[in-house]
Amino acid sequence: MLLHERLCGWACWCLFSGVFSVFSLQQRLTVSLNGKWRLSNSNGSLLLPAQVPGCVHSALQQQGYITDLYFRFNDVSYRWIALDNWTYTTTFTLSAELSVKQKVLLVFDGVDTVGSISLNGIALGKTYNMFCRYDFSVKDLLKDGENVLQVGLLSPILYASEQRKAHTSYVVPPECPPGVQKGECHVNFIRKEQSSFSWDWGPSFPTMGLWKGVRLEAFDILQLVQVSSVPLYNDAFSQWRVQVELLIDAVQTARGQLTLSIPELDSEQTFQTHFNPGKTKSNFTILINTAHQVKLWWPNGHGEQPFYRLTIRGFQDQFLIFSTESKVYFRTVELIQEPVVGSPGLSFYFRINGKPIFLKGSNWIPVHSFQDQVTPDVLKNLLQSAVDANMNALRVWGGGVYEQDLFYEICDELGIMVWQDFMFACAMYPTETDFIQTVREEVVQQVQRLKSHPSIIIWSGNNENEAALATDWFGIPASQRPKYIRDYVMLYVDNIKKVVQEEDQSRPFLVSSPTNGAESEQEGWVAENPYDPHYGDVHFYSYILDCWDWRTFPRTRFASEYGFQSWPSFSTLQPVSIKEDWSYGSNFTSHRQHHEDGNQQMILQAALHFHLPNATDPLKRFTDTLYITQVMQAQCVKTQTEFYRRSRSEIIEGKGHTMGALYWQLNDIWQAPSWSSIEFGGKWKMLHYFAQSFFAAVLPVAFEEDDTLFIYAISDLSRDLKLRAVVNVFSWTELDPVCTLNSSMLLVPGGSAVAVFKQPVATLLAGCGNCTRLTCLLTFQLEDDSSQQGPTNHHFLCSPKDAQGLRRPNITAKVEEKKTCFSVTLHSDSVAPFVWLDVGNIPGRFSSNGFLMVSRNRTVDFTAWRPTSVAELTASLTITSLRDIY
Repeated sequence: MLLHERLCGWACWCLFSGVFSVFSLQQRLTVSLNGKWRLSNSNGSLLLPAQVPGCVHSALQQQGYITDLYFRFNDVSYRWIALDNWTYTTTFTLSAELSVKQKVLLVFDGVDTVGSISLNGIALGKTYNMFCRYDFSVKDLLKDGENVLQVGLLSPILYASEQRKAHTSYVVPPECPPGVQKGECHVNFIRKEQSSFSWDWGPSFPTMGLWKGVRLEAFDILQLVQVSSVPLYNDAFSQWRVQVELLIDAVQTARGQLTLSIPELDSEQTFQTHFNPGKTKSNFTILINTAHQVKLWWPNGHGEQPFYRLTIRGFQDQFLIFSTESKVYFRTVELIQEPVVGSPGLSFYFRINGKPIFLKGSNWIPVHSFQDQVTPDVLKNLLQSAVDANMNALRVWGGGVYEQDLFYEICDELGIMVWQDFMFACAMYPTETDFIQTVREEVVQQVQRLKSHPSIIIWSGNNENEAALATDWFGIPASQRPKYIRDYVMLYVDNIKKVVQEEDQSRPFLVSSPTNGAESEQEGWVAENPYDPHYGDVHFYSYILDCWDWRTFPRTRFASEYGFQSWPSFSTLQPVSIKEDWSYGSNFTSHRQHHEDGNQQMILQAALHFHLPNATDPLKRFTDTLYITQVMQAQCVKTQTEFYRRSRSEIIEGKGHTMGALYWQLNDIWQAPSWSSIEFGGKWKMLHYFAQSFFAAVLPVAFEEDDTLFIYAISDLSRDLKLRAVVNVFSWTELDPVCTLNSSMLLVPGGSAVAVFKQPVATLLAGCGNCTRLTCLLTFQLEDDSSQQGPTNHHFLCSPKDAQGLRRPNITAKVEEKKTCFSVTLHSDSVAPFVWLDVGNIPGRFSSNGFLMVSRNRTVDFTAWRPTSVAELTASLTITSLRDIY
C-alpha cells in the first residue's frame, strides 16, 4: 500500500500494509517525510545525507565513510559509531491545503531508540522505546515556508549504562554478555532489539536511527487510526462472529452510523455510534450468516488459507466520511493442557479448527543487524524456503524485533503458524514505573497491530527468563531470590499478560518459553524445573553427547528449541574475509564464533562419526571443514527431529506425546557459524535440504533399541493410510542392493506415528549375504498398494568413519538447461554419502542436496535466482561427498 493511502495515528501502529486499504471522503492529507535527511554526530565533525527509514550505520556505509560493516572485524572496528550521539535533520514546506486542516499530527512509526524531537526549535517530546509508535500534535507549531524537524539520538550504549548506574537498589543481571560475544553491557535497561548489543550467533551493532517511516497527517473531522478484526466461534450456537475494533481520532464529537459487511457471507450490520474528541477505541461485532459455510484458514499442509473481505463504512448525516476494507481469516486456536493417560503432568499441543496439529518448523531471528536493509524479496525468500521445507510454524524469538507487517502477511498467505514472543530474552528486567509504562504501551501497540493475523497462534511473554530464574543462571543469592521473582511476576503477569488478555481474547498466552505452562502458574509462575518434559515446552542443547544417540534427547511434550551449529559455505564467507582468514584456526574464524568453544564442539561432534578433513592444500582443508560441520549439523538435527516426530503417539516411562519440533534456528543475521539452516543471503545449508524430508507429511523413521531395528511410519495427514516398510540393504562397495525386505501392510491412522517394522539387526544381516554392521547400510521407504509414500530415508549400521568398503565415488556431472531451471545429471562409481552440490556465488537452490547416492545416476534440478548459463554453472559446480575429504 502506498503511503498516502494509509490511515495512521496516535499511539498505535499503522494499518497492515496490503491488508487494509482506505478511502476517506473528507480530504484527509498525508505528507511523507521519508527520504533524504541530514545526519551529524555530536561534535559536528561528520555531516552527511541519510535515508529515512534508515540508521546511522547504513548511512555511513552508503556515503562511503565506512566499508562493509560485516567485513572481517568491523563489528569491533566500528564500535565508535554507537558510542556517539547523532542528530537527524530535515526541512519541509507547509502546503496551503495542509495548513487549513483542523488537526495535524507528526507521526514516527519507529525511533531507535532514545530520542529528543523538536520542530522549529521547539521541543515536542522524547522517545524511549524502539517498538513504540510516537505522534505529536503540531498544527500550532507549523509555519508558512520552511519548517525544520530535528531528532537527536543518544548513544544506546551510554544510555543503558546510565540507566544501570541509576538503578542503585539491586543488580538486574546479567551485567554484560560473555566476552566471546564482543558485545555491550546492560541491554536489559533499554527497550530496543536485545540482540543488537550482541548474541551468541550475531555481532554487536547497537543501531540508532529512524528505522520506520515519518509523516504528517492532517484532517478535519476524524481519522481511522487502526482497524483490527478477530473472528470468534461460538460452539453453543455453531456461529462465527467477527469482533471489529476501531481506533478513531476525532477533532470534535462525531455522531453517525457504522456499517460492517462481509458480502461473500451475506453478513451486514449497522450501528448507531458517536466518537468523542481525541482518541477512542470502540468495539463492534458482526454476526456471520449461518446459512453460509465459512471457509477456514489452515496451517501449511493441512488445507488452504482463504480469506474474506470485511468492509467498514462510516456515515455522518448520510454522507460517507470513511470507508476501509480488510482481510478476515477464520480459524480457531486452542492450547490444550490436560491430563495424559499413563503419564504424570499435562499435555501441551495446539488445536487449530478443532484438529490437533504437530508444529514443524524453526525459530526466527532478525534477518539483518540493520533493519532498513531487510527487503521484501529477502523476507519472501526465507518464508518460502520454510514452506518448501514442509514447515508449518516459526517462533519469532524474543531477543529480536516484532517483525514488519509484510512478514505476518506472508505467513498468513503461506499458512505458517507464528509463535510470537514479546521482546525480552535471557535477562532480568527493571520494574520502575517508567519502564513498566513504556512496556505496557509497547504491548498494546503490538497486539493491536498484529492480532488480526491468523498466522499468530500464541503470545509468549519472554525467552528463557523463567528458566534463568529457576535454574539460577545469574548466581542470585537465595535471600534475594523472592525480590527477583516479584519483579518477574510484576512485569510478565501483572502487566504484559494482563494487557494482552485485555486486548486479545482470541489466542492463548504463555508467560515464558520454555515453561511448564499451567504447572508453572500453579507454582507461582516460576516452576522448580521449567525443563520438565511432562509439561509445557522444552529447550534442549547438548554439544558433547553423541547426537546420533536418541536416548540423549528429552521425550518432551513440545520441543521449541534444539540444535547444533555449523559453518556457512565458503561462497558466503568469501566476500567478508581475505585469504589469511581461510583456515579453521585463523583469527577470523575465532572472531566470528560467538558461542564459547563452538568451533571445537563442532569438530568434536563430527569426529564421533566422521573422518576429519586432512587435505594438504590449506583452502581445500578449510572448505572441507565447512562441509563436515554442515554434514554433522544436518545429521544431528535430523536424528533429533525424527525422535520428536515418532514420539507423538507414544507414552514411554511416563513421557511422550510430543506435538512440536521447532529447531534453532532458521536464518542468519550475518556470515558466521550458527545454528541456522539458511545462510545469510538465503543459501540453503545441508540441514535445510534435510528438513524437506524430515518434515515431510508422511515419513519413515528408523532407530535401534537393544540391537533391534524399528521403523515407524509417521503421518500428519487427516486420512488413514495402509503402508508397508520396504528396506533395502546395500554394501558400501556396491550400487545394487544386497537384499530387500518388506513388512506386512499396516494401518497408519491420520495424525499418528506407528511401528511398521521390527527386527533384530543380527537377524536382518544374517539373511543378507555377507553383510555386517561395518560393510552394509540401509535405505527404507513406505509404500501403499500402488506407490511410494513420503521420502526415502537412510540408516547407518556403523559410523561412516568405520565403514568398510567406502571409497571415492568419482562423481561426474552434466548440466543442461530446461524451461524454468537447469538439470544436473550425476554419475557415480560407488555408494556416496552426503553428496553436496555447490555452485559458488550463483544464487539459487537445488531440488535435493546432501543426499545419499546409492544409484549410478541421479538428476537434480537447480533454480537460479539470477540469470545464468550452462557454461557458468558447469564452471562453478563443485561436488563433494564424504570420502572426498580424507
